[in-house]
Amino acid sequence: MVRDHKMNISGIANCVWVLSVVSLLVGSVQGRRSFAAVKKPDPKNAAATARWLVSQNSWGVLNTLSAELGGAPFGNVVSFSDGEPGKGAGVPYFYLTTLDPTAQNALKDQRSSFTISEYPLGTCGKADPENPTCAKITLTGKLISVDEKSKEAESARNALFAKHPEMKGWPKGHDFQVYKLVIKDIFLIDWFGGPKPLTVDEYLKTKMSLPTYRDKSVDIL
Repeated sequence: MVRDHKMNISGIANCVWVLSVVSLLVGSVQGRRSFAAVKKPDPKNAAATARWLVSQNSWGVLNTLSAELGGAPFGNVVSFSDGEPGKGAGVPYFYLTTLDPTAQNALKDQRSSFTISEYPLGTCGKADPENPTCAKITLTGKLISVDEKSKEAESARNALFAKHPEMKGWPKGHDFQVYKLVIKDIFLIDWFGGPKPLTVDEYLKTKMSLPTYRDKSVDIL
């Protein structure tokens, strides 16, 4: 009976292990599919691709100039939104605190850049993030705070909280405020042949397609 009892325990343990592995694999497959709600534009359409990248992503690397590091660039992973769902305008808004170096740096020197990759969306297939076919964009300009009592700040908060619900519960005492990147230059690579020529005016005037479906056809396993 003792032997049978040990065999039952061993069998249960093996079943649990198998189920755990299967669960991890399923989660991996689901996590590496496309998260884009709008189909990727034709690479020939630089403005549409740029707006698509910004509207579909939820985070990127925000770079500022650090006085503490002698003016060296300081990159920080931050969440952002360019507008409420289906109403993105292309301008990235951030919810930052001066307890963090990024906001501290911007208050001393507004020069900043913001880099976003297509890779997190799961639409690059098997391509490496550095592969030109896996689009990436860097928006360069000035990182400025938005008047917290303005309609722009209210709209930005709604957009940020819609994409990042957790933000609503962030500590009030940390004095989070809305910042935005005033874009002065755009660097976009979405195919072979180097960066695509794209002006800020062309970028901002491009109309985005409304989210109509979630593309789950891309599986990079």
